[in-house]
This record gives sequence, structure tokens and C-alpha cells, in this order.
Amino acid sequence: MNNKNDLTKDRIFTSILFLALPIMGTSFVQMAYNLIDMIWIGKLGSSSTAAVGTAGFYMWFSMGIIFLCRIGAEVLVAQSVGRKDLDATKETVQNVLQMTLFSSLFFMIIVLLFKDQMIAFFDIKEAHVVEMAVSYLGIVALGFVFTFLNPIFTAIFNGYGKSGVPFAINTIGLVFNIIFDPLLIFGLGPFPALGVKGAAIATVTAQMIVTLVFIFYIRRNKDIHMFEGLHIFNKPNKDRVLRILKIGLPAGLQSMLFTIFAMIIARIIADWGAVAIAVQKVGSQIESVSWMTASGFSTATSTFVGQNYGAGKYDRIKYGYRISLIIMTVIGLMTTFGLIYFAEPLFRIFINEEVALKEGVIYLQILGVSQLFMCIEIVTNGAFNGLGKTMYPAVNSTVFNFLRIPLALYLSSTVLSLQGVWWSISISSILKGIVIVSLFIWTLFKVKRELEQPFKEAV
Repeated sequence: MNNKNDLTKDRIFTSILFLALPIMGTSFVQMAYNLIDMIWIGKLGSSSTAAVGTAGFYMWFSMGIIFLCRIGAEVLVAQSVGRKDLDATKETVQNVLQMTLFSSLFFMIIVLLFKDQMIAFFDIKEAHVVEMAVSYLGIVALGFVFTFLNPIFTAIFNGYGKSGVPFAINTIGLVFNIIFDPLLIFGLGPFPALGVKGAAIATVTAQMIVTLVFIFYIRRNKDIHMFEGLHIFNKPNKDRVLRILKIGLPAGLQSMLFTIFAMIIARIIADWGAVAIAVQKVGSQIESVSWMTASGFSTATSTFVGQNYGAGKYDRIKYGYRISLIIMTVIGLMTTFGLIYFAEPLFRIFINEEVALKEGVIYLQILGVSQLFMCIEIVTNGAFNGLGKTMYPAVNSTVFNFLRIPLALYLSSTVLSLQGVWWSISISSILKGIVIVSLFIWTLFKVKRELEQPFKEAV
């Protein structure tokens, strides 16, 4: 492994920061796909936004399936790199790519067969919204192979310590999406105006380009030894597959359950009509700026902790987590300020309808209260993942995400009405952050007994 990808040496702050910045950039690029879609689709009105938002829940659900492979890939690659074990790294890469291809094809078939029933779950009253949602979901399903592979390639490179590569490649896809979106949504020259179908086609095309560029980069760069001798049709290694699933299963199930709970919340929101659905979709996209930032540091922290856990360096784990937590505290407070005091101009970027704007401002301000706790929860989840202890964050998130449902039902039945749903999300985020940080501090004492060794490095 190239020394510049080795996170078990050198100063901790700079190691995490230089690893985190490209990962954050990649996260923002991935987020920008959705933001750009929402900006352009928002010009078509609340109905189109509600349709894409409804179909988008199944894209969220697919991320849970991806996590089954992604978290295991990221952690096992990082730990084997920390141990300088190239054979284990190559074995992980081959098996995780095989698992990803199989799962993407399986989920694509399921969605194409049952897309009408999937959208019908939300009991949307407006027939034209249902029709647009079904069309959008059917098109994006055709690109699931690319949608699944790109985060896995990203995770492999991040675990290896080369986070700049996926950032650059995903940026190429974003540029294509920026170009295709307005052309296909509104039509220009030879391009017909396709509305939400155009947004779906643009996204699938951009994702396909990203996959092709990843493959081209891997084939041209012979110094990336973890892809040497890769044969997708080789028989999978049962033990390696089980190790990947053991690490990824808690996070994957947690993500899928989160989506299911969010879908139930969305069905509750649907009682207030398409405008309420659009508000929740647009508001979550705006809020995603903070959780994507936190996710970038979470992945960097996971890789940093994973490599140092593999190398047996406890003190670097402890100080690395502390630095990430401090950074996330600052970012969380800044986000809280931004969402509370700049809610209206932020929401107006997407939708100008006065009814939606008024409710959107309230949504952002309520969620702004919990941003600090959400940020520290996400980065702490990454630290747990680096240790390979993915069960703690999965259970913590699942329990409090589930509690949103009865809390939303209760609070929305009071004078709070729809605002009660927003408060159920914010309150649960606060509780998740407090509990997971407490659990990690307790876990560090156990890790210390396992790995402690003399350490005298500057941070």
C-alpha cells in the first residue's frame, strides 16, 4: 500500500481532514443529484415534486441493500490495509462486487414487477401524481446496477485511503446530470419535454457514466493492486461473504427499517395532501446538506478507526474520534443557525408556492433544533463501523426511528397537527445522538483493554 494512504501514521487531525474532505465532496456530489432534480422538478409544481418524493422512498430503501455490502467493504478493506494484508483486501473486493451485482439485479426485478403496488401503498388521492411516481420509479429501477455499484466502488477506494478518486469520478457524473436534467425535463431543440420521466432518465444516464469511468480508471491504473486478478464469475468465498454480511447486516437492516418507518410517516403526512408530501421531500433535501457533511466525516472516521484498529493503535482511535466529534459539533451548531434563521430563502430556492413555502419554513426550523445531535450521531456511527461493531448504531437508530411513528400519531392528533410530525423527527434525532455517544464512550474502555499499547504521537 502507498504510504500516503496509510492512516496509522502522521498527525491525526490532518489524516482525518485530508481523508474527509474528498469524501464530503463525494457525499455532496451524490446529494447534488437529488437537489438538482428537486430544483428543476420544483419548477413543475408541488404535484411533480410529490411524485418524485414518493418514488424516492424506494431509492432510500435500496440504500439499505447497498449498505449490506458497502459497510462491510469499507471496514474490511480498511482493516486489512491497516494489517498490510493485500490478499484479504483483494478477496473482500471480489466478493463484495459479486454480492452487489446480484442484489442490484434482484431488486430491479422486484421493483419492475411491483412498482404500481409500491406507489399505491401511500394512498395518494391525486391520480396524476400516482402516474408520475410509477413512471419515475420504473425508469430509475432500470439503472439499479449502476446505482448499486457506484457506492461500492466509492467505499472500496475510501477504505483503501484514496478518497480523492471517487470524488473526482462522481463529480463527472454530476456534470452530466446538470446538463441532462433541464434538457430532458423541459425539452430543448431535439429533446422533448419529458417532465419527471426526463429527470429519471438523466439520473440513470449520469450513474451509468460514473460506473464506466470507475471501470476505465481501474483498468488504466495498474498500481491499484486490490483489483488484480478480479474475476466476477469466480465462485464466491463463503467465509468472506459471511464476514461482509456480519458487518454490513446491522447497518443495512437499520437503513431499510429507517426507510420503512419513513414511508409510514409519509403516509401519515399524505393525509394533509400533496403539498405536505412536497414540503417533507424538499425539506429533507435541504437538511441533507448537514447529514451529508456528517456522513463524509463519518466515513473518514470509519476508515481512520478501521486502519488503526487493524494496526492495534488505541490512542489514535480515541484521539481521532475526539477530533471528529469536535468538528461535527461546530458544523451541527452552524447548521442549526442556518435552518432556523434562513429557512425561508432556502426553501424558496425549490418551491415558490405560498402555502408550501409557509409550511416548509416551519419544517426547517423544527428540524434545525436537532442538527447538532444528528451530526454527532452520524460521526459516532462511523467510529463504531470502523471497529466492526455495527450492531450498536443499528439498534440505537432503529429503536428511536420506530418511536417516531407513535410519537407522530400522538403529536399530530393534538393542536400541533402536521407540526407534530415534524417534532417527532426532531425529538428522536436528539435522543439518538445522546444515546450513541454514551455507548461509544463505554465501548472505548473495552477496546482499550483489547488494544492498548504505548503511544506518544502529536495530534
